[in-house]
Amino acid sequence: MSATRLPFAVTRIADFARPLSRLHALTRRVTVADDDIDRAFNAACLSVWGYTIDDVTDELFSNTDHGWLDALDESTARIFAAEHGYDLVDDNGMLTDWWGFCWMILAEKRGLLTPDNRAAARLAMEEKYLAAPNVIGVIVGR
Repeated sequence: MSATRLPFAVTRIADFARPLSRLHALTRRVTVADDDIDRAFNAACLSVWGYTIDDVTDELFSNTDHGWLDALDESTARIFAAEHGYDLVDDNGMLTDWWGFCWMILAEKRGLLTPDNRAAARLAMEEKYLAAPNVIGVIVGR
């Protein structure tokens, strides 16, 4: 009896990142605030994974993972994503934020997208901001 691969659905990240792609296209004509792009990226991540890049700290990844991410190119990213059930291409080619999406795919693969890791990352971020001069509070919205 031969092993057969069961077909699986591929998540087309572009379907969740349309506002982000529109913002990137808009940057060709006008200045767009980095915060607006960050919010759109995070919204896409929340739609796909239920987590954002801010919910996972760098320290959770191994040195090997960091090295792999640092050396990642579009071709390898596209293959990596496809092997894990994701498509990084939209109607105009590779998504501009492909590297960040690969970060999220790797976090998912490593089992890092957990409520405990989210809470720890949010606490670390809050402590960082509170340590800054003239900061008296941090408001976190979801």
